[in-house]
Amino acid sequence: MTEPAMTEPAVSNLPASMTAIGLPTPGGPEALVPEQRPVPRPGPGEILVKVAAAGVNRPDVMQRKGFYPPPPGASDIPGLEIAGEVVALGEGATGWTLGDKVCALVSGGGYAEYCLADAASALPVPAGLSLLEAAALPETFFTVWTNVFDLAGLKAGENFLVHGGTSGIGTTAIQLAKAFGARVFATAGSAAKCDVCRDLGADVAIDYKTEDFVAVIKEKTGGKGVNVILDMVGGSYIPRNYEAASPQGRIVQIAFMDGSKVQMDFIRLMLKRLSHMGSTLRSRPKAEKAAIAASLREKVWPLIEAGTVKPVLDRSFPLAQASAAHALMETSAHIGKIMLKVD
Repeated sequence: MTEPAMTEPAVSNLPASMTAIGLPTPGGPEALVPEQRPVPRPGPGEILVKVAAAGVNRPDVMQRKGFYPPPPGASDIPGLEIAGEVVALGEGATGWTLGDKVCALVSGGGYAEYCLADAASALPVPAGLSLLEAAALPETFFTVWTNVFDLAGLKAGENFLVHGGTSGIGTTAIQLAKAFGARVFATAGSAAKCDVCRDLGADVAIDYKTEDFVAVIKEKTGGKGVNVILDMVGGSYIPRNYEAASPQGRIVQIAFMDGSKVQMDFIRLMLKRLSHMGSTLRSRPKAEKAAIAASLREKVWPLIEAGTVKPVLDRSFPLAQASAAHALMETSAHIGKIMLKVD
């Protein structure tokens, strides 16, 4: 007889409660407070992960401020990416066994000792990576892959620009675009950060505080521009992206750190035959996230295991110090990912 997907011993050995980071009211970093919550139980197609580490991301900051609520049915606990050990399996959750080490993109709940994940969207921890390093993968790698390669269709030999080159998204985008044969341009906020971009593979790094990225790109491309732009700034960057883009260029908007409202002349969109696209990841259907996970496992995980591509970590904080992690993120002084470690 086939054993049920979730065995009673696995459930009965779980504690009744756990430490999680709550958000009683929106506000500054101090709004994040440790509290006790019931340990969740996995539903159909879900796995329960004992969390070893969780990534801190800009969407978490937006949720903390009250601007990015979790989608219906998702946990109100912040945190969109985790790594740890599978400790329970819901009905129909295939591909995993108890004790497996996984990393996963989640719709919420990552800032906790235990977190639910969709089994089909979880990925094995790449060989050679720690659980802390693996927890830095899902949010940025899912985001870059679906936007730069699936949506914008970046190809080998094309020119690619990413803004915020030393952010978690930026460090990932530089490495993946370079690994798949693009010529990479990146903007960053200091000479030291530009050096980091070049070390990661950027062909051209532009200090946006002292240089005009549009002028540099036109000079370095002989006036042709870049084929694909990944932008999380928005605001005043939108018309400048149109100037920097090549004819038939593709611009993908994934955030609006400089604001989502801008008054501009769209004539460049027409004259250059540009495509300006946008997407979010958190609320997308499970099947779409599972498809992204499958592509990453096939095409990107071997690059990580070979050391060609790697997560870039800035520093980590204990789970109880999530507020300090958010305070650091808001300074933009970090390079790569900010992480939470769960004892």
